[in-house]
Order: sequence, then C-alpha cells, then structure tokens
Amino acid sequence: MTPHPKGTRARVLLSSVFKPFAQDDEFGSRAINPVELYHNQVTREQGPFSLRMFHRSWNLMFLQQNISAPCTVIDFPSRNRFIRQLTTHHYDIVGLTGIIVNVGKVREMCRLIRLHSPRSVIVVGGHVTAIPGIEQMIDADHIVKGEGVAWLREFLGEDAEQPIEHPMIPSSFGFRLMGMPSLRGGGDNSATIIPSVGCPMGCNFCTTSEFFGGKGHSVTFFSRGEDLFRVMCETERRLGARAFFMMDENFLLYKRRALELLDLMKAHGKAWSLYVFSSANAIRQYDTRQLVELGIEWVWLGLESDGSGYQKLKGVDTQGLASHLQSHGIRVHGSTIIGLEHHTPENIDSEIDHAIQHETVFHQFMLYTPVPGTPLYRDVEAQGRLLQDVDLADIHGQFKFNFEHPAISREQSKTFLDRAFRLDYERNGPSLYRLIHNMLVGWRRYRHDPDARVRARVMTEARQLAMGYGGVLWAMEHYLRDTQRSMSERIRDLRLHIEGEIGGASRIIDPVVGRALLWSARREHRLHPEGRRIEPRTLIDHRNWQPA
Repeated sequence: MTPHPKGTRARVLLSSVFKPFAQDDEFGSRAINPVELYHNQVTREQGPFSLRMFHRSWNLMFLQQNISAPCTVIDFPSRNRFIRQLTTHHYDIVGLTGIIVNVGKVREMCRLIRLHSPRSVIVVGGHVTAIPGIEQMIDADHIVKGEGVAWLREFLGEDAEQPIEHPMIPSSFGFRLMGMPSLRGGGDNSATIIPSVGCPMGCNFCTTSEFFGGKGHSVTFFSRGEDLFRVMCETERRLGARAFFMMDENFLLYKRRALELLDLMKAHGKAWSLYVFSSANAIRQYDTRQLVELGIEWVWLGLESDGSGYQKLKGVDTQGLASHLQSHGIRVHGSTIIGLEHHTPENIDSEIDHAIQHETVFHQFMLYTPVPGTPLYRDVEAQGRLLQDVDLADIHGQFKFNFEHPAISREQSKTFLDRAFRLDYERNGPSLYRLIHNMLVGWRRYRHDPDARVRARVMTEARQLAMGYGGVLWAMEHYLRDTQRSMSERIRDLRLHIEGEIGGASRIIDPVVGRALLWSARREHRLHPEGRRIEPRTLIDHRNWQPA
C-alpha cells in the first residue's frame, strides 16, 4: 500500500449510507427492511408492542477513535446532507461503509463524491465488499475487506499494530414504545462494548464469521479480562452505563477472559449487567452461578433444529437450556433459521413449533440465505442453484429465498417465515410481557442472594418493575382484552403479582402510565397498521478536528 501523501494531516470523512431506509426506491431501500434490528427481524409481527430503536454504525466510531488524523463521522445522513458535508468542507479521504443490500447507495455515494469532491480518495469497507465483482460495481479507489482499523492506520502512515482504543458507544437511541418516544432512549443508561469481531464456529451462512476470517478465526481487540474491565470502567464513568451489550459473536466462548472479568468485577464491587451473544456449547463451559455473578441477563442463542447439524448445538438440549437459563432470570433471545436444506412443507410446522416451544423472551427468525461472501453462497453457486433475477437489495433473510431450495418454493419461504413470527407472538405473547415476567423471576430468585452485587442488580430491576413497567402491562392487558382474552388474563395476573409483591407506588402509577400507553398504542395501530416508518436522526461527530 502507498500511504496517503498527507499522512496524519489528511482530513477524513467517514459515512454510513444515506437515508431514507424503510421505503422502496431505486437505491435499494426496501419497506420490508427497516434499519431497526428488533422491528426488522425480532418483534416485527407484534404490532404496537414491537420494540423500536436504532443503533450507531459502530465500525465508523472505531475507525475514528483509532486514528490521529482529523476525522468527521456522519451517521445516517440524508442524500442532500451528505452532499452538503462534501461541499462545505474539504476532505482528503472519504470512507463509506454499507451492508450488501445497500450496494446501490454505496454506488451513488461514490458518484456524488466524484462529482462534488473530486480530489478525495474514496475508501469503501463493510459487508458490501463481500459481493463478487464489487470492484466493477462501484467507483472506489480502495476496497477494504475485513477489519479496517489496521488498514486505515497504515494508509495514514501510522503504526497499524498499536493497541485499540474503544469508543464510547451508547447502546441505542430513538427508542419508542407503543408509539411513544422515550426521553432517555429506553430504560437505564447502557453502552455497547465490542471485545472481538467474527466467530470461529464458522456456520456456513454467517456473514460476520466469514468477513473476519471464517471458521477457526476471529479478530480480538481485547484478549484479557483486565483490558475489558478497564474499557467498561471508563464507559461507566463517561456515559453512566451500568449495563453493557457485549457485541461479540460468541462472548462466552472465551472463558478465560470472561472469568478474569468476573474476578475484577467481584474485587471492585461492580454490579454490572451483561447482554451477550453465545453458542449453546459455549454456555455449557460455565456453571449457572458463574453466569449470575458475571451479571449475564440476556443471551442471544442460536436455536436451529436438531437436523441442522451445526457443531455449536451438538449434544445440547436447547429447550432444557433455555428453560434453565430463564428460571434464573437470564433472558434468552432465540434465533432460528427457516428453510434449512432438510425443511419441507410437510415438516416445517413441527420445526417452527419446536422453536416456539423454547418460550424465549425474544425470538428472531431468518430465512436460510446464501449471502455473497459466505461458504453457503459459494456452495449453492457451484451447484447452480442461485436465482439470477434476485436483486442484491432483497438478499437479507427477511423476504424470500434467493436460491432454489430442494422442497420449498421462493413464495412459500416468505409464507413460512411470516407464520413463524406470527405464531410465536400469538402463543407466547408480546416480548415486552415476556421480558417483564422474566425480570420478576430473577428478582424472586436472587433478591436475598448472599452476593451484594447480585442483590443490587436485581433490585435495580425491581425498581423498574415498581415504577412504570406495570403501566406497560396495564396497556397490553387492555389492548388485547377483546382479541386475545387468555393472553390478556396472563398479563393481568403478572401485573397483579408485581403490584402485590414489589408494591411501591405501582398501584397508582400503573393505570396512569397504562392509559397513556393504551391510547398511544391504539392510535399507532389505527394510523400505521403495518408499523410506522421511522428514520434515525443524523448524527455528526468530530475528532482531532480544526475548521479549515
């Protein structure tokens, strides 16, 4: 690589792709594919109870934090706002990131840079770079595949091997509940921590695993519990965070690091909550007490069926595991693939039933999808089973197959996917109800725990239950009374248990908060029966910046 001639004096602009997102347009946005993790692929069939929130482009924040050049990050710009950024400042380097479905937007942004800032060097990274032939599809000077911090440092003439500095990342923003915005973004302050990227388990459909090296590989930013603890303490100090979303594809796989972190949490009396991703076999490395003391409150867990053959599930009773974890107040976020090779129209209903019987707090369903860059894509392409007329913007696992399945048609795939979401909601109720129920389970079990840190953590949740969460239940109970009577009664029973056991001002607060939420939920459904289209606000961050 030839470094940029200005080195660390080069002015850098880093941008995500432009909005709007949740609409059908010529640049690849799709109404069915909003830029919201939960509303897109977890709670999307739960009507006004669907969780609505946005997450920052973490990769851009990492890049900005780890270079010494003057750098601006613009996250979720409109097309016109992006143009204005290019024309009101001079940038020597413009870096873009996008996922595969947004290749049309990346292409357009490259064109805009050539038009409005022709002397800028264009660098493109992110999952979009996994598309075969991407070099001929977009007009970029450099296409960076995989982890980008080392590449950008080297391009600026910096030491690519210096330690990673973690940015301060609030976990989410723009939180809305039953049509009402939250002033604080939803609940207590929480932050995102990224210890590693990639996953060595290497499932054949996994884009992130392949992007960062594939099976047997990952990129670790913080290999020791001591390093992770230092980052979390600084994040607590600066953001007030006491809950941490550990955005690591398989956090619990690295047991030594996790137990080192636990020892430091104990030594310093940290009653933190951790939300983690893990494979089933990684969880089995720990006893339940270790998980509880580590503050694990939420686990995203792959729950493919027994016939999938994935190593991460080998020999694991996933229903028993999910039930056990949730009996200790650890919410399970299940993730199930619809349309695996052994699925047929005859057995798919039993496969969906099996997933729903886990009774997880949250459940994501995704279509088995050969995404460009993955081993699955290469295998299906070699077999001649890729459908040639599917737009890249529609390859995301929440619409229809992009390949010829042995038994299920493209149209059937969407029918089965929608059915899975709908049945999970109808049988298990809104995820909000399940979440609150599990919070009560954890409080009941650990409110008298001998570890003061564990007691403090569950008491924080008890205060939430006593000061407003009952209002959420009140609204759900009344909203569902005429259409899902049995579920309404289950929700009412939970509310009464909370009011009776935890008490406080909940009996007074619940109807007041509940009536406001009920009115808002009914209005939301009346005005937006398919879900309101909302967009993230544009966010701009400067670092090492001096106006030109």
